[in-house]
Amino acid sequence: MQIANNQIFANNNPIIRKNIFIKIYFTINVLFNIETESNKYNPTLKNQPILMFAQVLISCLVLFQSPIAQAQSVTPEKALQLLREGNERFCSGKSTRPRQDSVTVRMLAKSQAPFAIIMGCSDSRVPNEIIFDQGLGDLFIVRTAGQVPAAASFGSIEFADRMLGAKLIVVLGHTSCGAVSAAVQRPEVPGHIVHLINEIKPAVESARKQTGDLTHNAIYENVRLQVQKLRELEPVLAKDQREGKIKIVGAVYHLDNGRVEFLPDTLTEAQAKK
Repeated sequence: MQIANNQIFANNNPIIRKNIFIKIYFTINVLFNIETESNKYNPTLKNQPILMFAQVLISCLVLFQSPIAQAQSVTPEKALQLLREGNERFCSGKSTRPRQDSVTVRMLAKSQAPFAIIMGCSDSRVPNEIIFDQGLGDLFIVRTAGQVPAAASFGSIEFADRMLGAKLIVVLGHTSCGAVSAAVQRPEVPGHIVHLINEIKPAVESARKQTGDLTHNAIYENVRLQVQKLRELEPVLAKDQREGKIKIVGAVYHLDNGRVEFLPDTLTEAQAKK
C-alpha cells in the first residue's frame, strides 16, 4: 500500500497522523476480513503469512500512534490551535466529527490521553466536543453551572494534567449564562444553588466597575477570575504553568453563532503570579 507523498510521516499534526493510521488499520480489516478481537483468520483466505504480517505491521503503527504518544507530541500552543481550528469548522458548517468510530473506541479502551482540559459550564447548549469538532479521547471535561470550581474540580484538572498529560486548560464560559444572571439578580433560590451564586459574586462586583451591560461584563469577568484562580492553585497547576508545561486560558462561547471567543488578556498573561 503506497501513501502519496509519505503523508503519514510528513504530516506534523498528530491528530491527522492518528486518523491515517486508523483508516489503514480499518481498511485492512475490512478488505481481508481479519478478526482482530479474536485474533482468528478466515481459513478460506490465501497467503496467510502476508496477511499476518500486514496485521502485525498495522497494529504496531496504531500502537505507535496510541493516545499517550499523541498527547506527548502536542504542545500547549498546538492544543490551542486544534481547538481554534475545530471551532472554525463547526461555525462554518464543515465539522468533520473525527475519531467517533468503532476502531477509536477499541483503541481507547485501555488508556486515554486528552490534549486539552475544558472547565466549562454545564449548560446543555454548550457540548464541548461538538463546538470544538473533536472526538473520543481528545478532551477532558469538567463541567459545573457557571463553571464554578470546587475541590473535586481542582483534583480532576490536576489529574488530567499530571496523570493524563493534557497540555491546555480552557475556562469556558458562555453568553446568557443563567448562573451569572442569578448572581447579578440574587433571587431567592432553593437548596445548594446559593453556593453557585456566592462563588460568582466577586465577578459581579468587579463588573460593576465597568461600563456596559452588567451581566455581559460579569460573564467575562467570571472567566478571568477563574483563570487566575487556576493559575495560582498550588502545588500543581501554578507550578506547571510557571514552567511552561501547561497553558491556562479563558474563552466565552457565543450561543447565537457558535463561535468561541478566546479572551486576549488571558492569552498574553501566560504566567501565574509568583
